[in-house]
Amino acid sequence: MTGLADRTRAFVREHVFPIEREIIVDGRVMDDGLRVELQKAARQAGVFGPLSPVQYGGLGLDFRAQADVLEAAGSSLIGALALNCWAPDDANIALLERTANAEQARRYLGPLASGEVRSSIAMTEPAPGAGADPALLRTSAEQVGGGWVINGTKHFTTGADGAAFVICVANTGAGPTMFLVDHDNPGMTVGRRMPTLDRTVPGGHCEVTFTDCRVDDDAVLGEVGSGMEHAQVRLAPARLAFCMTWLGLAVRSQELAAERISHRWAFGSVIAEHGMAQAQIADNEIDIIASRSLIRSTAEVLDAEGPASSSARHLASVTKTFVSEAVWRVLDRSVQLHGGLGVCEDHLVARYLVEARAFRIYEGPSEVLRWSIARRVLRPYRS
Repeated sequence: MTGLADRTRAFVREHVFPIEREIIVDGRVMDDGLRVELQKAARQAGVFGPLSPVQYGGLGLDFRAQADVLEAAGSSLIGALALNCWAPDDANIALLERTANAEQARRYLGPLASGEVRSSIAMTEPAPGAGADPALLRTSAEQVGGGWVINGTKHFTTGADGAAFVICVANTGAGPTMFLVDHDNPGMTVGRRMPTLDRTVPGGHCEVTFTDCRVDDDAVLGEVGSGMEHAQVRLAPARLAFCMTWLGLAVRSQELAAERISHRWAFGSVIAEHGMAQAQIADNEIDIIASRSLIRSTAEVLDAEGPASSSARHLASVTKTFVSEAVWRVLDRSVQLHGGLGVCEDHLVARYLVEARAFRIYEGPSEVLRWSIARRVLRPYRS
């Protein structure tokens, strides 16, 4: 897939880099009109839809092939969005592909995978509801004649503003269940966009309320009571895709830092000749190569065993924990190597650092993932 990764990298440089600067420096709004424009260009370049099934106009790549392509796309904050492989749509495509019935695939998967619409997933709730601990889920769904009535409050519902549909996770008598809720359902209200550090995703991170939200029986995604099992299908691919794309941004930041210190003079020579600057470049490279290796080895397991296997989930947790923190270190060093201008968004790395902070929390905080990793390691010894 080297050729495809090269074409993706060229596409992002030519079409996405200029718009990224307009967004970061000039304040252009990242809206759906711009998303559609970028995705049309990606189709023309033959790089659209690395995660989308071929029958919906995508490339249908396996996880190993995705690694190089998503890293190339991730060299811009909006590169993955331009290719239709950014959260939450990337993981929702994977979820729908594995769990949707034929009619649901026609109504929801097809338009989403082809980039006609955006989607969202409503899982996280205000305290004391579900966050990193899904057992705290408070949103409920009660079965009534021919359907269900959903009640509850969500927040951090990524992309909800303008999404064609929301996948709502709610408790039923049989356990957590996923429901497909159309954007025009009168029982669902998309509230304010929460003012988060990251701000380049269309639709923001929203508060969403379900008030006597009526859906038909055919809105159930998968089986009643199997919501957490289906979430596992979604989770490992989502974590790995995040790692791939954010690694691309770390590589870009390393390049920007290397270029900067190779042309900036201080104390009688270019900064690149000073040992302390070289040490930071070296540490960046170590983090990048280690992250890339971990991503690829985890991708091999997901391809071989499937994303819901215990090994895949374990390695995805390990990879997400390490890569999210390695990317943060690379971006932080890159800001430092830019000196005073590193905190000025004219040089982009400042915005990269701020945007990347959420990566250590979204799709599982590092602390929760470490707890999960340790439990798996210790399990055989406790017996």
